Amino acid sequence: MKYLTLIRHSKSLWEPQVADLERPLKKRGLSDAKLVSAEMLKPVYYFTPDLILVSPALRAKLTAQVFVETLNWSKVDSFIEPKLYDFSGENTFNVIRSCSDSVENLVLFGHNPTFSLIASQMGSEFITNLPTTGMVLLQFNIDSWNEIDYGKTIKTIFPKDLKI
Repeated sequence: MKYLTLIRHSKSLWEPQVADLERPLKKRGLSDAKLVSAEMLKPVYYFTPDLILVSPALRAKLTAQVFVETLNWSKVDSFIEPKLYDFSGENTFNVIRSCSDSVENLVLFGHNPTFSLIASQMGSEFITNLPTTGMVLLQFNIDSWNEIDYGKTIKTIFPKDLKI
């Protein structure tokens, strides 16, 4: 079995004088990251990944930092993966397929529309729009990441569902 967790970056600032790669998180983005990562501490959700890959965008790196700190994932191998700064999906699919087969639990921090596309096309639930700080866990009955095709949507956590 292989498990893929997609976590879209948190809500970020849109300021014209800041390059897209350098956009920081809004206060709401930071609080949503703390909210979702705290929810993932619950036994029903909690797991330890084998590998964490993060887009080089500041908003993705800051989101990942909150999750890593909250979930005690600091000892997990974590890398910035430039190909995750992807908005078509092709590069992200290639990153997933090229993962070492020793990795069973892979966590990615990145962007839409790519993450919504992957979650919908590869999971068992249609997710129109993975919201900022949204988390989707997919399960695949495969031994090798290069065999990845269709899987099962195991869990989703969206910030709005935790604010009720």
